[in-house]
Amino acid sequence: MMRTRILLADDHALVRAGIRSLLEKLPAFEVVGEASTGHEALELAEKLRPNLVLLDITMSGLNGLEVVERLNKSHPTIKVLILSMHTNEEYAVRALRSGAAGYMIKDAAAMELELAIQAVMREGTYLSPAISRVLVDKLLTQTQPGATSAPVLTPRQREILQLLAEGKFAKEIAFQLHLSVKTVETHRAQLMERLNIHDVPGLVRYAIRTGLISEA
Repeated sequence: MMRTRILLADDHALVRAGIRSLLEKLPAFEVVGEASTGHEALELAEKLRPNLVLLDITMSGLNGLEVVERLNKSHPTIKVLILSMHTNEEYAVRALRSGAAGYMIKDAAAMELELAIQAVMREGTYLSPAISRVLVDKLLTQTQPGATSAPVLTPRQREILQLLAEGKFAKEIAFQLHLSVKTVETHRAQLMERLNIHDVPGLVRYAIRTGLISEA
């Protein structure tokens, strides 16, 4: 029997260790790697080509939703199951719209993890019982006449917005993304203009509201 090759991506080492311990007891699964950041998750997915990525939403540098979108474009056959502490249906909707195949709450019972992986790998979707499937389906198909959509940001702009919201300075961001400081400052100015937000605290509040980072 072919085992499901799994990549774990979570910024907490103890969480990864706990999930690995659970999965190693199940003969149908094989943990092939661990990532602590969004960028590392993308790099390891490219290198290891797992069948499934177990992915946290809140990760430094590049959040889980951005990782899902990029994985869907570069490796659409890799399934993604989100593991999150957020029980709000809106987070599940964002995850599914980004391309995740399932959304599971971290405080779920251990047995649920096996069921969730099996459902996702059978070409299905999975939602933790704590998440209302009825509400999620409604939100996924809901259109609100007259509602204004959020400004569209490029992947690079979202990445820089997240790093700014995490407290990084332009010089640090430039080093991390292999850009010039001037380029980062240009992106920051464009972000502020597009979002009509003219200070960094405002950008932080926007990033929290849209799920790029979690509130401390």
